[in-house]
Amino acid sequence: MSAPLLELSGVHTHIGPYHILQGVDLAVPEGGVAVLLGRNGAGKTTTLRTIMGLWTASQGTITFKGKDITRLSTPEIAKHGIAFVPEDMGIFTDLTVSENMTLAANSGPIDSSRLDWIKQLFPPIGTFWDSSAGTLSGGQKQMLSVARAIIEPRTLILIDEPTKGLAPAIIKAMTDALRELKETDTTILLVEQNFAMASTIGDTVSVMDD
Repeated sequence: MSAPLLELSGVHTHIGPYHILQGVDLAVPEGGVAVLLGRNGAGKTTTLRTIMGLWTASQGTITFKGKDITRLSTPEIAKHGIAFVPEDMGIFTDLTVSENMTLAANSGPIDSSRLDWIKQLFPPIGTFWDSSAGTLSGGQKQMLSVARAIIEPRTLILIDEPTKGLAPAIIKAMTDALRELKETDTTILLVEQNFAMASTIGDTVSVMDD
């Protein structure tokens, strides 16, 4: 079998006095959707944030495409082709949808064909292109958050609970979009509480416990 695209080996993360991750081993194969399940407080979000360098592992190693990225900064990790969609979405509410997308395309002008594809995945992106992101509904903000992460081709996208608090119709739209995204060359590591949604698009699953 080929080596995993992403691998965590014995990863520990401390946040202040709290020992959150205690020896996490996780392998994410290349291609498709890897789902990370677990109860609230198990450390799923901390795992994603540690991979992204927002928190630094106090022990263990994180390798991506065979390269040790454990001590890299978040910008350096992003340059390796990893994007992060946080649970709080992290959009700039005072900027327009267009400005949010332009900021995410940090290598230059937005590729028009890729933008057309994203607007097809998430129609509200086109509908509210010139509107303030702060005026969007919760589901539309979540779509914008994912759209920003994929405005440029990424090797790996970390997505933290994209359907949390969303209406069933929006969950279906998000599920359909992620299903199409996984057919590209992008690998997705998905943290999700909605098991019904996760089971429809997930190819592998890992469970955090104890």
